[in-house]
Amino acid sequence: MSNRRHLQSEPLDLMQLLEETRDPASGALVVFSGTVRNHHAGKGVVRLEYSAHRALVEQVLAELEQEVIERFGVQQCRIVHREGTLDIGDDSVLVVVRSAHRPQAFEAARYAIDTLKVRAPVWKREHYSDGSVDYQEGVPLQQADLEN
Repeated sequence: MSNRRHLQSEPLDLMQLLEETRDPASGALVVFSGTVRNHHAGKGVVRLEYSAHRALVEQVLAELEQEVIERFGVQQCRIVHREGTLDIGDDSVLVVVRSAHRPQAFEAARYAIDTLKVRAPVWKREHYSDGSVDYQEGVPLQQADLEN
């Protein structure tokens, strides 16, 4: 694993995240994996490229992990995102949440991935089977997000 905690170019290691977040007070574990699929909007996808503002991603995801812990009362939250070229089936993002109870774990994981999509400066470029390439439109930043 690279020296970056939240953004890395090598494949994501779920087992390492599970070990990092192991907690005897947690009775619930929720894992979300965003996986590269072979289609988007009716077009065949052959690979993706993720680029990011590295320093800002590290800051945003560290703050989001802490926010999730405080907001939902969970014991652990870890978020890791890939950058670089990914093939079909590769994990692009992992969210691991551990909590005493399942409702908080599910809610926290959902919040973490949905909020990451709005706040993290990560850009996705899709390569299609017809040879075309396109950046995917992201979620526009909201004024509240800019003030955080």
